[in-house]
Amino acid sequence: MSEMVQAAVASDVREAEEIQEILHSAGIASELETGEDDSLTVLVPESELEAAQDAIEAGTDPDDLVADP
Repeated sequence: MSEMVQAAVASDVREAEEIQEILHSAGIASELETGEDDSLTVLVPESELEAAQDAIEAGTDPDDLVADP
């Protein structure tokens, strides 16, 4: 089995669950790990990291990431 590596860091449970749903839809297994500052790290198998990052990027609405001017 592949080692689990960090694919993303979420600031809260809602965001982490959204990322996990995107990954699940792409057929990528994921796990959550709580960080020291209450952030949540989304972990994926190392062999799936690039696909996971692509899926997260494609599945994330750019308006959520960049404030409108």
